[in-house]
Formats: sequence, C-alpha cells, structure tokens
Amino acid sequence: MKKFYFVMMTWLAVLMMPASVDAAVQDPEALVKETSDKILTMMRKERDLVSKNPTRVYELVDEIVLPHFDFARMSAWVLGKYWRTANDGQKSRFTREFRTLLVRTYAKALVDNMDQTIEFLPTRRQTDAAEVTVQTEVPQPGGFPIPINYDLYLQNSAWKVYDVNIDGISLVANYRTSFAKEAKEQGLDKLIDTLAKRNAQAANE
Repeated sequence: MKKFYFVMMTWLAVLMMPASVDAAVQDPEALVKETSDKILTMMRKERDLVSKNPTRVYELVDEIVLPHFDFARMSAWVLGKYWRTANDGQKSRFTREFRTLLVRTYAKALVDNMDQTIEFLPTRRQTDAAEVTVQTEVPQPGGFPIPINYDLYLQNSAWKVYDVNIDGISLVANYRTSFAKEAKEQGLDKLIDTLAKRNAQAANE
C-alpha cells in the first residue's frame, strides 16, 4: 500500500501546467511531458522553501493542478451508486473533500520525491479520439519499473484527467472500494464528515 501511494502521488506531478491558449488542442502526451519538466524543475529550484513550508506546495497545487482534473467526474466514479442518490449539497461537499485529500497527500509526497524521474512510452490513439491513455514508467533502483497509465478525456478543447492506473491498480477503483464500504456502513453524510476530519487533521500535522 505504501508503494501505491508513493507512485500515486508521482503521477500528479506530471499533469500540472496551465492549458495552452492556442486555438489548437495540445497533444496530451506533449502536455504531460512539458508539465513534468516544468514542475520538477520548479520544485528542485525551490527545494529549501518547499521542504520547510508545506503551505508553499499547497499554493502551487491550488494554482496549477486543479484546472487539469475533473474532480466531479472522479468523485462520481468513486462514489458509484451513492453519487446517483446524493443531493447537490452532498455532491459538492464530497467533491471538495476528495479534492483536498488528493492535493494534501500529493503535496507531501511531491516534496519527498521531487528527484523522481519519469519515462514516457509511445502513445497510440486515433487523431480524433476524445479519450486517450498516456503511458509512463517510473524506474526503480534494482527492480522493475512501475507502469503508470493516465486516462484523459477531451472536455471543451482541454484534456482532463479522470483516472490513473498505477502498477495495475486504478486510482478510482482503489478509492471506490474503501469509500463504498464506509458509505454502506455509515451513510454518505458520515463518510463525508469522516473525510473532512481526516483532512483537517492532516492540515494540522
């Protein structure tokens, strides 16, 4: 599980650059590559600052990451049937807390692993495809590389991330299993409250 969360946060680091202002849609693989170089360079440049001040990492995440993830779609998939029966308030609260969970967990992992390298594999897709999987690998010293596949879809001329498969484990499916169990046992409101408490505790650590 520790390895899963380590590589889960690595994939967040490569999808963090503002969308192109050009009329043409940027190639998703090119976006991932350019973003990877930019964010890793930035983190290494501010190594001392971000190592001592987690708030700085949160600021970078809030500014750069969020526009490139469809948290509503991810939240819907994570909650499954519980999303379909949730009211607007519950959907809004869960999406906010789920986003906070990913951002805060990512921020810490990014600081700890800013020297991580990422290798890109050829991406195969049709020119007019509305969905694409960008395949990468994270080298492991003395072991096999960990495959990380990014699932993106085209929304309003911009590519959005909606799932990531890490070493054969889907991010959405992983959270869906744990959250579904809690929602079944405690109810959706209790699940959201528990998630909010976890986020609050993490913010104070």
